[in-house]
Amino acid sequence: MRCAIAAPRLRRRQRWLQRLHESETGIGVKFPTLPALPSSPEADAALHRLQDTTLGSLTMYVVPETSSLLPQGVSVYVGKHRSALVRAGGSLAALQARLREVAQAMSFTASSIAAALSDRVPDGQLSPDARRTLKSSLGYEITFSLLNPDPKSHTVDWDIEGAVNRYVKPVLDKLSLVANFSVDSQILYYAVLGVTPRYDKESSSFLLSAHSLPHVINPVEARLGSSAASLYPVLNFLLYVPERSHSPLYIQDKDGAPVSTNAFHSPRWGGIMVYNVEAPASPQASLPLHVDVDMARVMEVFLAQLRLLFGLSQDEVPPEFLLEGPGNEGLADWELDHLLWAHTVENIATVSTTLTSLAQLLDKIGNIVIKDDVASEVYKAVASVQSAVTKLSLGHLHAAFQASKEAVTSSERAFFDPSLLHLLYFPDDQKFAIYIPLFLPMAVPILLSLAKIVRETRLRKKEPTKMD
Repeated sequence: MRCAIAAPRLRRRQRWLQRLHESETGIGVKFPTLPALPSSPEADAALHRLQDTTLGSLTMYVVPETSSLLPQGVSVYVGKHRSALVRAGGSLAALQARLREVAQAMSFTASSIAAALSDRVPDGQLSPDARRTLKSSLGYEITFSLLNPDPKSHTVDWDIEGAVNRYVKPVLDKLSLVANFSVDSQILYYAVLGVTPRYDKESSSFLLSAHSLPHVINPVEARLGSSAASLYPVLNFLLYVPERSHSPLYIQDKDGAPVSTNAFHSPRWGGIMVYNVEAPASPQASLPLHVDVDMARVMEVFLAQLRLLFGLSQDEVPPEFLLEGPGNEGLADWELDHLLWAHTVENIATVSTTLTSLAQLLDKIGNIVIKDDVASEVYKAVASVQSAVTKLSLGHLHAAFQASKEAVTSSERAFFDPSLLHLLYFPDDQKFAIYIPLFLPMAVPILLSLAKIVRETRLRKKEPTKMD
């Protein structure tokens, strides 16, 4: 059945490529009315219907050196799906090296593995950006917050529900293979950044320098209250409308230049964007001013920060490479595969660490009885890890990721089982430290009485027996 389906698809792909080649070179006369595709994005979309769409797959099409599909000076085009167009040129060895370079740019490499295992790699062996991405989790909570520190001067209106449905939902629908997501929003009044900006006379504006940005998050986070009762990591995206006395407010980078987006992000936490309000034309304008937030501009920044949090920033590629933007979906298909690879490897490492820690702790506790359900969860976790490794080596990316998630769930159930908690957190040495202060005051008079009885007994034995 599998071969019967694949053969017609292969023949259709060959016929399409034959038409494309004949239309470009002018050699073929079989399809004289077929026009040449004007751009590589259209070729990528057309080839997507013919190629293998399995998670983790990669298809590379070699086009003639004189092809007009690729722009001038571009030798490789990487589209939004799991394919790339490569211009044929030079020797066969050069083409093989280029294909290998494309595969390395679109697949999971050794540096990606090191980034996924960043918490287990020494500091000196990783780049500073390797620890910026979020850790793998079964779910994430996204919170959009509007901070209005001066409601007497500004009445801010933002269509967060419409913006989430239009911009965020397509991205989360694609990321649903990775984890579960929940989205909420809130408006906080009289919430200030906690850092006094510096006034610049030349630009008549207020500035936040790069070294003061770390001090902005803690005062704001205390007002959010979103992570107190959360079971999963919380991603915070804050839109800050400066108060009238500190407007306009701009963010500077380390070199003192203004940041184009007027926003910054914090690794594994979220991002903050400063949204300046235009001053009224007349100084006698009535307050509060009504502000309609441009949600398209705001969501463009927040989605870029979301990509950085998940480690989807574009790596450095050669100048002859052209990478197509992900569009409204927020990430390309091959980037989703990259993310699944990273989370699968991280889940396997997490399970290994959890089970090793559990074994070491239980080994220190003598006379322990492990219940059957705890042992069953441990066996399930080990079997799921072995299945994930096997399927990952075979290229079955989705099945490997699902097995790694099951392994994480089983290992956590075993580690946090209620029957083991009192043993894990109260070993024998701690029990003695807890109970000795309670029983020592009662034991002192008892021990003194026993000592007195022993002394009296010895004295009686030493006394001579009286003879009548």
